[in-house]
Amino acid sequence: MAVYQFSLQNVRCAGCVRSIEKSLRQAEGIDDFAINFADRTASVQTEADPDIVVRAVEAAGYGAELMRDQDDYDARAEQERQAYRKTLGKSLVALFVGAGLMLAMLSGWMPDLHTRNGMLQGVAMGIVTLAIMAYSAGHIYKAAWQGLFHGDLNMDTLIALGTGTAWIYSTGLLIATALMPGVMPDAAMHLYYEAAVMILGFILLGQALESRARGSTNDALRKLLNLQPREALRIRDGESTRVPVAMLQPGDLVRIRPGEQVPVDGVVKEGSSHLDESMLTGEPLPVKRVEGDRVTGGTVNGSGSLLVEVSAVGQKTVLAQIVATVREAQNAKPALGRLADRIAAVFVPVVILISVLTATLWLWLAPAPAWPYAIVAALTVLIVACPCALGLATPMSVMVGVGRAAEHGILIRNGDALQQARSITTVVVDKTGTLTEGKPAVVDLYTDGETAEWLQLAASVEQHSEHPLAQAVVDYAHEQNVTLLASDGFNATAGNGVSAQVAGREVLMGNHDWMRHQGVDTTGFEAHAGTFSSAGHSLIWMAVDRRLVLLLAIADRLREDSAAAVEQLHRQGLEVVMLSGDNARTANAIAKQVGIERVIAEVKPEQKQAVIRDLQAEGKIVAMVGDGINDAPALAQADIGYAMGSGTDVAISSADVTLMRSSLHSVAAAIGISRATVRNIKQNLFGAFLYNSLAIPVAAGVLYPWTGLLLNPAIAGAAMALSSVTVVANARRLQHAKIN
Repeated sequence: MAVYQFSLQNVRCAGCVRSIEKSLRQAEGIDDFAINFADRTASVQTEADPDIVVRAVEAAGYGAELMRDQDDYDARAEQERQAYRKTLGKSLVALFVGAGLMLAMLSGWMPDLHTRNGMLQGVAMGIVTLAIMAYSAGHIYKAAWQGLFHGDLNMDTLIALGTGTAWIYSTGLLIATALMPGVMPDAAMHLYYEAAVMILGFILLGQALESRARGSTNDALRKLLNLQPREALRIRDGESTRVPVAMLQPGDLVRIRPGEQVPVDGVVKEGSSHLDESMLTGEPLPVKRVEGDRVTGGTVNGSGSLLVEVSAVGQKTVLAQIVATVREAQNAKPALGRLADRIAAVFVPVVILISVLTATLWLWLAPAPAWPYAIVAALTVLIVACPCALGLATPMSVMVGVGRAAEHGILIRNGDALQQARSITTVVVDKTGTLTEGKPAVVDLYTDGETAEWLQLAASVEQHSEHPLAQAVVDYAHEQNVTLLASDGFNATAGNGVSAQVAGREVLMGNHDWMRHQGVDTTGFEAHAGTFSSAGHSLIWMAVDRRLVLLLAIADRLREDSAAAVEQLHRQGLEVVMLSGDNARTANAIAKQVGIERVIAEVKPEQKQAVIRDLQAEGKIVAMVGDGINDAPALAQADIGYAMGSGTDVAISSADVTLMRSSLHSVAAAIGISRATVRNIKQNLFGAFLYNSLAIPVAAGVLYPWTGLLLNPAIAGAAMALSSVTVVANARRLQHAKIN
């Protein structure tokens, strides 16, 4: 099932998003979707033609455009830059005219409306302001009308009602004064043309500043997109030709010169070099790649020259999958965001109701003439209310937080994982491949007979097993120049051992308990087993024809930063639990080296999920760190699953969070980023709620009985614009926040 990315046009508030969501839900053939208000994009999952998405969005009164490749994103970025310049220009025109009109009225240059000159100037002001409103904010009035036509109320509705009321009231005042001179009291003889234009000027200025600030919040994604070069040096029939990367096909050969970026995923066919993969994985040191190794598009070649066979292009490359994952996560909404959406869904109707109640109360309680007070207070309520701040609070922070994580090689797949991570109490780590390098090797052995013979039988059986310890036995046999034999009847018992017939003899290889269960006497090897286990080695017991003949000690070297990473997790207030299939003595020896106090040993692969469930039953919020394949059930059971990869060779897994860098430091960083992001979301939501909770009552005139002052509608417009800009600016702080 395909996932398409769309850019959205004319989306200005959470109400707009709600309208689009409603239309997409009603459209047939759309399986799932997510809309990112902060980035004005939509991610849609469907098997149908993507045109149905465009039609559904247009039916809601907005625009949508399918984003196919990087050229489309570049074109959209240019459109946004042009829109910023256009909006800024319109805002400056409105502010300049509004300031001139306001200066004329405050300085006394405006004649009395009862005079002929005053009436003529009033009419001229009405015509000029109407022209400015049409030029600067025609799109707002059009969107408000379309929203009304579709039964959706949004921010444009509030702006259109507020400024439209100001203009209509002022025009009605002129008409009434012209037709019925002396009817209007002097206290009511005030035009609000300048207020309408100033309000629009401040709102447009706020939108322009917000747009510019939003443009830099997704720097991390742009950095990823810029990693892939546009051209590659293709080798065909012995000749080299520089061609666009889009023309490459799997099987093509490309030459990568020193210092060049790797254009696509592939396999080294000739040469060797060190590649800088830090921009994708966060690994600080270059990684050596030789013939047969895989390389990933977007990484940077060192001093060597490589001939690479293309294995993946377009959307199938690792870089493309990373970008898609980041976009998907940025469009996701954590629970806090969904709460804000529910509030925003009723925000505009509630504000309109408050505005009507405000006008009613002023008409009832205000001194005569009451209706000028009622008009001013009502339109100020409409203008000062800001659903945008609520709508931006969560997606802006999520977009920056997910991008920041991507810069550290951390791919967060959904918003709930981002929010849930701040509540984690316990981190469960699988020993092999997480605390250790995942490359076990035979370091010692004990036998009661001919070592070469037993090693030959052992490797002949283990060559059919996919277990890492089995591969260690085979590698050791090759190092000893042992020739492997054919085997029959190979059988593997998960988490216990393997058996097979080799040269007419029954060979059993497995753990201690399984050997005992098979009726093998292990007494003679117990002392050596204790010595090996105390050193932190894993053990493979081997019996031939039900007689114990060989004990292999296998060590998987600890990662250099495991102890420091565990200490970092402890500093974050987290309990670290180690899972291991080894016996308790071996597991505790490893745990002691890295500073882990709680160890659950002798755990079979199928038991890991139950262990996570037991920890959750203790009231713990559990994060599981595993390899994403063998640990899939445990990762799914955990409150959050962290799939640890191995550099750029990792596939983008289905875990909540994928760690491109093979280090527990990435787990600490992921938790730190999640905590900082959720804290930022809460700050934004608190600020948005506080602003609206204070601004709306003040605009309604709650302070008038004590101060005798009403909030000026133009000031209300400036405050509303500033509230959105403040939310965006606060989200940008995440780009420089400490994550640990």
